[in-house]
Amino acid sequence: MKVEELEKLAVSIGLLIKIQVRETLGLCFFRIVIAEQKDNIIKIWGEMKGWTYLNKQGIQLDTLIVLSKAPSYVSELIWATTMAWAIEKKSSNKARLLAIFDSEGYSKKLVRYFKLIGFKIVREVGSSPVDLFLRLVWGGAGTLMTGECIHILRKIEKKLYLIEEI
Repeated sequence: MKVEELEKLAVSIGLLIKIQVRETLGLCFFRIVIAEQKDNIIKIWGEMKGWTYLNKQGIQLDTLIVLSKAPSYVSELIWATTMAWAIEKKSSNKARLLAIFDSEGYSKKLVRYFKLIGFKIVREVGSSPVDLFLRLVWGGAGTLMTGECIHILRKIEKKLYLIEEI
């Protein structure tokens, strides 16, 4: 699916997709928001933030927020839009993230969730001097994971095609 198709799909279920992009010092920072508008009031249900690598061959995912009472398909729309945007607008084929280590139980849930999305574990980022740069980038330790944008998009599309059938 293309970003334009995802935007139309979101509108069909009463949601909006907004993409904000800012380029600074050769980096492209992005924010993708899934929201709902009722009576001139906009409610943001979820968002993804990140940036492109300097070589533009991938994206770095920094923040993912989906509110607990979000309408159906908010999570899927965020992931699909992020991957479609990365592929279409930035010719990116890889995505990287860190499942941050906050607490043992929650960290394991994050890793399991990201694996379901289509990410694979690269390595643990801890207190080693080798990990210092990555810890500075993400602000903590965790599980470094990567995924193929097209693979993740195709996986999410299968769920989104259910909307079209309704």
